[in-house]
Amino acid sequence: MPISDSAAHELAQLLGSGTAGELIPELVRQGLQALIEAEAAAALGADRHQRTAERRGHRNGSRERLLATPAGDVQLRIPRFRTGSFFPSLLEPRRRVDRALWAVVMEAYVSGVSTRKVDELVAALGCESGISKSEVSRICQGLDTQVQAFLNRPLEFSLYPYVYLDATYLHGRDQTRKQVISRAVIVAVGITATGQREVLGIEVGDSEDETFWTAFLRRLRERGLSGMQLVISDAHAGLKKAIARCCQGTTWQRCRVHFARNLLAKVPKGSQDMVAAALRSVFVQADAQAVEQQWDQVITMLTENFPAAAALMEQAQEDVLAFRAFPPEHWRKIWSTNPLERLNKEIKRRTRVVGIFPNDAAIIRLVGALLLEQQEEWQLDGRRVFSELSMAKLDMCRSRGCAKRRGW
Repeated sequence: MPISDSAAHELAQLLGSGTAGELIPELVRQGLQALIEAEAAAALGADRHQRTAERRGHRNGSRERLLATPAGDVQLRIPRFRTGSFFPSLLEPRRRVDRALWAVVMEAYVSGVSTRKVDELVAALGCESGISKSEVSRICQGLDTQVQAFLNRPLEFSLYPYVYLDATYLHGRDQTRKQVISRAVIVAVGITATGQREVLGIEVGDSEDETFWTAFLRRLRERGLSGMQLVISDAHAGLKKAIARCCQGTTWQRCRVHFARNLLAKVPKGSQDMVAAALRSVFVQADAQAVEQQWDQVITMLTENFPAAAALMEQAQEDVLAFRAFPPEHWRKIWSTNPLERLNKEIKRRTRVVGIFPNDAAIIRLVGALLLEQQEEWQLDGRRVFSELSMAKLDMCRSRGCAKRRGW
């Protein structure tokens, strides 16, 4: 569709004296306006001022519509019809930001950029009208479909010998009580039979009680989670009961880092460094038998001066040392939830700019998008946590009943 004489005159002036910052938005505006006018003419069966038997209606002025694009704000005119309504297909109702800029806003949001800085980013791209907090939230609702598809995908096509479970806490608003409360965000990560990492799922709830964890693990089971040999987590009472209920036949590894904190809580502050060093000596042993012997020696050393700490070590021995029944090359990665702790720190960093989430859906949207991004990075990176050769030892161990063995 040819441009009007007035538009051609404006464009010629810009070409003669305007800058690129003025010219590019004008080119975008004229291009979009030409498409809108062509679609309106097709809907009416005739162009502006054209007399034809195929005409199906007449124009009745126009209304202005501001559209934010990566090239800047552009002011468009939407034709009105005397009868019926018209809205161009290249725009969307109630959306003043084009799709390209939507992608920029979504990426910034997931990357942990605050809504205030998103507004500054949009303004820096030339959209002087900016973007409000509510508009950022509405745009980011477009992530929900992708996030839900990721979090509800089937898990039945892989086996997951190792599963890590942990929780972190974020602030959310309780709409019923009109209060800001702490929300538990639980995360599950699995290691496949080929040694690769996968995010299995997340859930948001009031607390880490048994009911909450049980429901979460059952949903993972329903999605096809299988092949578990070792579940690594802290010793939260509700989580332990849920693992026993939903993961029968699976060994539980108590996180050594969380256990160390529990142990040092039973020792005077002046002696904590010494006890911590003694505990670390257990985990530098080369084989399972040496691990057991060193554990017993630490208990003996603590019995006289710190009986409560010694009693805790005796009680927790099988749980903290569960890793020794698995390949030694896996020990450093399976005796704690550290691999998952690093992911939780990233969640904290990305969500810190939000502060208080309006509801659980907003938490799942941001955390789910972050984990989807992390999963894609893991897949593109291609690195394995454990080699396929070492993972094959798990099958050998199971077939020989090595869960009861202490050496390899």
